[in-house]
Amino acid sequence: MRRRTFLGLSGAAVAALSLQGSAGQVPPPGLIGSHTWRNGPKGLGGLSGLRLTQDGMGFTAITDRGGWLRGRFDRDSSGRITAVTSGPVTLLRALGASPLRKGRTDSEGLAIAPDGTLYLSFEHEVRLLRYARIDGPAENLPTPEAFADLPDNEALEAVAVDAKGVVYTLPEGPRAGVFPVWRFRGGAWDQPFALPARGEFMAVDADFGPDGWFYLLERDFHGLAGFASRVRSFRLGRSGPRDERIEMQSEVGRHDNLEGLSVWQDVQGVRLTMVSDDNFMFFQRTEFVEYRAGASQV
Repeated sequence: MRRRTFLGLSGAAVAALSLQGSAGQVPPPGLIGSHTWRNGPKGLGGLSGLRLTQDGMGFTAITDRGGWLRGRFDRDSSGRITAVTSGPVTLLRALGASPLRKGRTDSEGLAIAPDGTLYLSFEHEVRLLRYARIDGPAENLPTPEAFADLPDNEALEAVAVDAKGVVYTLPEGPRAGVFPVWRFRGGAWDQPFALPARGEFMAVDADFGPDGWFYLLERDFHGLAGFASRVRSFRLGRSGPRDERIEMQSEVGRHDNLEGLSVWQDVQGVRLTMVSDDNFMFFQRTEFVEYRAGASQV
């Protein structure tokens, strides 16, 4: 999410109220823990896409200013994150050796295919880029005409890749009560289905879990009270999405602006790891949050 006007006007109050409100709240069902990353590398901020390694110890993340980094977690005996270390924030490359040009750096979604290929979605200059290596040159995917109709600042926030390497993307804002989902396979795009919008939540990231389900991270902004977050999951079939579930939902102010989601599995089951976008604002924070999937199913 690019820096919003409302954040400039009320961000300090949002942060203060959110932190005060969360201190006395009863933890939501399924919450494993949260960890605020302080003293990260120079240029850290705006984390908007996240993918963990299979063991949940390593990660790749992108910023919404065209940067990327890799790091690792320290975890305690119960699996909670206790510390984060990483390499430097490095600029994404364009088609050649140069970094992405100014105005084309709003990278929002990150997905990694089974063969290691990376796909990034961009919200402002709407497109998807493919990288054989995160530190290598980019390749443009074809851009369907439908992307041109997406509203500025509510375009492609999420991208996910299934076990067969098929790419899915969707916009932040719903259209006519649904989130249209586009699919890239065989070198061409189609729009096979849409996901129902529920309430005022906006779509900010997505991932396929090890169980094959499609997981959607959503955010609802409540002004001075802060943010609420929700993860829904769907089983995708030939007839479209079915068996919709709510995997987690936080109360307003519990967490910061969660924008990145990675779904993986430990010995206890499916785990949801999320990271917040601090919008490069001193009064927000880079927060890693983890939930156990299924604890809030309704």
